[in-house]
Amino acid sequence: MKDWTFNGLEREFDSHVRQHLPWYDVAADAVALIARHYIPQRGLIYDIGCSTGNVGRSLGDIIEAREARLIGIDNCADMAKAYQAPGELVIADAGSFEFERFDVAVMFLTLMFMPVAERSDFMRRLRSRLKPGGAIVIFDRCVAATGYEATVMMRMIWNGKLQAGVSFAEVAEKEMRLAGIQRPIEPHELGGEALEIFRFADFAGWIIRG
Repeated sequence: MKDWTFNGLEREFDSHVRQHLPWYDVAADAVALIARHYIPQRGLIYDIGCSTGNVGRSLGDIIEAREARLIGIDNCADMAKAYQAPGELVIADAGSFEFERFDVAVMFLTLMFMPVAERSDFMRRLRSRLKPGGAIVIFDRCVAATGYEATVMMRMIWNGKLQAGVSFAEVAEKEMRLAGIQRPIEPHELGGEALEIFRFADFAGWIIRG
């Protein structure tokens, strides 16, 4: 069985994520709304792991109104073919990217695909580039609860996928292909100042203030 990859998924990515994560639009809109609160006039925004630009598109009006600058970063050249958002797209590995001082950074379902050994150092470096008054907004899969609650959450997620039309076989196959590729994050990797603000089963959102 081949490892999971985003290569070649660009044309169907948006429909794919909405099937496998039925609350995707609710979470993306929440992250964009939160980010709006921290974007100043002529501010700089990073969308790290931007995929097709869903978050950037949600911020389009505020970017224009406040004359802000958006830089999307993704390491998948195929995804860049489907990118549609205001601002600039950079195809690069976020782990080695040289960030300017910024006002807002959004990471939407990004850290879980970053090697575990690199996460804490990456977050420390990212926080060091955050301007006072700004924010890093994160939404990601985190390590599941223990005990019976872990079973409940797993079934919640599987039920959502099935109701969205994904077959049992597809759900199981993707889970197996993600083994070792997608590693849920530990909240301590974000730093002690990260504030959890919302949650869908074992996916959660955090704010880190500048």
